[in-house]
Amino acid sequence: MTQIRRGTPADIPGIAAIYDRILTEEEAGRASVGWVRGVYPTEATALEALEAGELFVLTEDGIPVAAARINQTQVPVYSQAPWLWQAPAERVMVLHTLVVDPLRKGRGHGTAFVAFYEDYARERGCPCLRMDTNEKNAAARALYARLGYREAGVVPCVFNGIPGVGLVCLEKKLEG
Repeated sequence: MTQIRRGTPADIPGIAAIYDRILTEEEAGRASVGWVRGVYPTEATALEALEAGELFVLTEDGIPVAAARINQTQVPVYSQAPWLWQAPAERVMVLHTLVVDPLRKGRGHGTAFVAFYEDYARERGCPCLRMDTNEKNAAARALYARLGYREAGVVPCVFNGIPGVGLVCLEKKLEG
């Protein structure tokens, strides 16, 4: 049984293990997400989200298989993106660091998490959705396009301590 809920301290080791498996896939050349081991993401990434009350976890039979941070914090580089949909900051919801365990990929967990994020935003009166991914992350870009997200632009930057990132800024406006 799958469930999406707020993260707890007990989830942190499982989320850190997901980061590790993704980074191992990257280092082995089986995935391209543009992350760097020891730089981003780290266990501290998940802990910071937890401490802020913004960590959400998708579990399968009680085991974390996907996680993300959801809040209204737009990273500074977002100011350089040519957003189509404008809204006051209090009406924008942002999805950060969505991860799905590579051992469980292809089971719809990413799609389920994005649907949860959209419902979460809708319930809080935030019709303008934003997120980002590394330009290298073809799998995430394909998923987000399939789910109706528009690539507003690619902004060159240093992102979470990683230099030379082409940050793809994505957006979607909820209807109704």
